[in-house]
Amino acid sequence: MRGWDDLYPLPVPPSWVPGAAVGVLSLHLMQKLLFPYFWADLRYLLKVLTYGLRVEMYRLQGRVVTVLDKFVKLAEKHPHKPFLIYEGTVHSYQDVDRRSNRIAQVFLQHEALKKGDTVALLMGNEPDFIHVWFGLAKLGCVVAFLNFNIRLRSLLHCVSSCEPKILVVGADLLGTLEEILPNLQKDVSIWTMTKDSAFPSVHTLLDKIETASEDPVPVNRCSANNLKSAVLYIFTSGTTGLPKAAVISHMQVLKGAAGLWAFGATAEDIIYITLPLYHSAASLLGIGGCIELGATCVLKKKFSASQFWSDCKKYNVTVIQYIGELCRYLCNQPVREGEKNHKVRLAVGNGVRNDVWREFLDRFGAVRICEFYGATEGNICFMNHTGKIGSVGRTNFFYKLFFPFDLIKYDFQKDEPIRNKHGWCEKVKKGEAGLLISKVNAKNPFFGYAGNKRHTEKKLLCDVFKKGDLYFNTGDLMVQDHDNFLYFWDRIGDTFRWKGENVATTEVSDVIVMLDFIQEANVYGVSVPDHEGKAGMASLILKQNTSLDLEQMYKQVVTYLPSYACPLFLRVQ
Repeated sequence: MRGWDDLYPLPVPPSWVPGAAVGVLSLHLMQKLLFPYFWADLRYLLKVLTYGLRVEMYRLQGRVVTVLDKFVKLAEKHPHKPFLIYEGTVHSYQDVDRRSNRIAQVFLQHEALKKGDTVALLMGNEPDFIHVWFGLAKLGCVVAFLNFNIRLRSLLHCVSSCEPKILVVGADLLGTLEEILPNLQKDVSIWTMTKDSAFPSVHTLLDKIETASEDPVPVNRCSANNLKSAVLYIFTSGTTGLPKAAVISHMQVLKGAAGLWAFGATAEDIIYITLPLYHSAASLLGIGGCIELGATCVLKKKFSASQFWSDCKKYNVTVIQYIGELCRYLCNQPVREGEKNHKVRLAVGNGVRNDVWREFLDRFGAVRICEFYGATEGNICFMNHTGKIGSVGRTNFFYKLFFPFDLIKYDFQKDEPIRNKHGWCEKVKKGEAGLLISKVNAKNPFFGYAGNKRHTEKKLLCDVFKKGDLYFNTGDLMVQDHDNFLYFWDRIGDTFRWKGENVATTEVSDVIVMLDFIQEANVYGVSVPDHEGKAGMASLILKQNTSLDLEQMYKQVVTYLPSYACPLFLRVQ
């Protein structure tokens, strides 16, 4: 009688199999030891290449597909899917598409707007910000996002620098409009998101929107001819002076919109946006990213630390956007029961400190922090796809092939890059802080600033490592460690960052020296314990036979400066 082994004989492996298994195991251990991030890097690089190839395929087919085109397709394909949720009201993809069509039709009928004309938008976070933005984009206009925090001289400077044909103002910003109205150029047509106007020369939008047609505008108006053509102006202080209108192309909008997808967000996600829409983080990464995914976003008028997690629970939020201060504000809230009882799985943003990062994870649960680095007008971006605490991203040989950059030595006294005896810049060693510069070429262009050739040229470095090469100067000092992780170090120039905004020191000092008792004002940022960025310090020299009038000083800065730019410390020399 046969035994079990006779019926089912076990196969004997060839003699080489054990050796091969040991070899494979050894290779795996070597990879883990010597290249621990190989697979994570490969997955991320493949995502970047996949997106780039998709855009290139469109180009080869003679098609220019923008984020707006993708939105319109989604409105046709999933008309009833929620796109925006604002104060409990749901706006579907179709709702937003139709209302933006109405706005486009209003301007098509009432204003002589040509394709390529600029329209400035001064509005807070509300659905009509997006409706107006999309409506004007459907007319082929360039939309300039104005920072609603800035006042008077700075705001007038922003309006004049982008030379808009029209200025659209939100209903809650009529006070700001009244301040600048007498000094606005006569050829700027002003529209408000109201039914009635208190100003004789101002047009009103709301009543006209209600009676306008929902029909799409002619295709030739909204279709883009080139992904490198301008579609937005987003203001940034950069590293010096008053705000400048960074030119944002269709290509940059596409790249920004791919961020959430690259971090692993999907169409099923619900994204919570509390950051201001006039910044690229909320508008390009947030709203654009939502469209790229075909997802839903919850828009908040203004960030509230006390309501944040209750909103997340109420709307089943799965992805949040942050800046470093936002995370700190949440950690500073009183501890409440059930703080980890939410569905948030991804947090995407930048500027969170190491200690806040760790506290956030300990307190609010297994949220994957997705830190990234990128300047609004820049041509380089880093993404921390591995979750390494403190890092803004990773690089490797292959990434630098597609997005060439370097960290170079910088002279802080002369406020310029160090050049050797041959006139070339020198790279820093790993572990040393260096100025981040990114090569400008056809694949990674720099579009500069609207109406300011001098500032555009100032952001470029020529003849860096060889004759004729050209690099974008980010104005940021970075450190690359021996594992190729990148860390933000500091900013150069005469700006500092506070409350998530760039503060131009020259702008603040110019406002202070307007006071009749100030001889000279030198403004700079100082570190404050347990706070991100730097707070404003004004070093003052008083005129002879005068005294410091604190009440007048206070009135001056709060009248002419946004709250985040008002100096917190005064130092009388």
